[in-house]
Amino acid sequence: MASLDDLAFFRQLAQAGNLTTTARELGLSLSAVSKRLKQLEARLGVELASRTTRRLTLTAEGEHYLARGSELLDELGALEEGLGDGREALAGPLRINATFGFGRRHIAPLLSEFCRRHPDIEAGLELSNFPAPLGEGVDLGIRVGEPPDSRMIARKLLANRRVPCAAPAYLEKHPAPQVPRDLMHHQCLVLRENDSDFSHWRFMPSDGGRPQTVKVTGRLTSNDGEVVKRLALEGHGILLRSWWDVHTELSEGQLMPLLPGWQGVRADFYAIYPQRRHVPVRLSAFIDFLVTQLGERVPTLPA
Repeated sequence: MASLDDLAFFRQLAQAGNLTTTARELGLSLSAVSKRLKQLEARLGVELASRTTRRLTLTAEGEHYLARGSELLDELGALEEGLGDGREALAGPLRINATFGFGRRHIAPLLSEFCRRHPDIEAGLELSNFPAPLGEGVDLGIRVGEPPDSRMIARKLLANRRVPCAAPAYLEKHPAPQVPRDLMHHQCLVLRENDSDFSHWRFMPSDGGRPQTVKVTGRLTSNDGEVVKRLALEGHGILLRSWWDVHTELSEGQLMPLLPGWQGVRADFYAIYPQRRHVPVRLSAFIDFLVTQLGERVPTLPA
């Protein structure tokens, strides 16, 4: 049992990335955490990590101990969960990372409902502009696009694309653009977030021809999607925003779709998690829940 405790302690330490955070998470003093790591290294007879109070770097032996130890802990968790397959209760930690807008609008309320149904789940939702590394205190990432890393599993949650649109008030004063290059003569509402090439909008022709990219400009910009959408609703310009965010306004006529015969690029949402021998039941259950519920919250993407 002491060895399992050591494995769990070292995995938490590695995920936290430093001694200070681990001490805070465990409710221990910094010296107590440092002492326990030293005792573990003494028992194993190897150095597992070089460390300061701010940063911890695993040695080759530490990487191997973490990888194999995590497999053993996952196997134990799967065994214990399997013993309870006959009951509906799910339990244990569930740590999720998602983008701000989609996370607030959809993931947060769905996580709330999931935890209401399964009160023994211990959940944490972190929202960020940039994806948090999986495996470092994060079990599941909700991201746009499939990951390039083959060590990650990706399951599509929601089909999505970006939609060019504007309010009727704007279109009453300006002729609606018909092709992407027409946007260069309009006031476009630019969203400046992350390190994306925010002023270049890309479109695909519906007939499968060559894509086009147009550089847009406008008097008003923001780094927040809700602000940009509000500016569009108030008639200040043309918006390029995801279907999940504007489908209600489009269906109600508050915003009008533009560029007939052209489509914004795909921006599908995926659940991303590391490959492992045993996926915790609580994780797969939450992903299943997201797939079902998101399909009910967001209408099917138009062809």
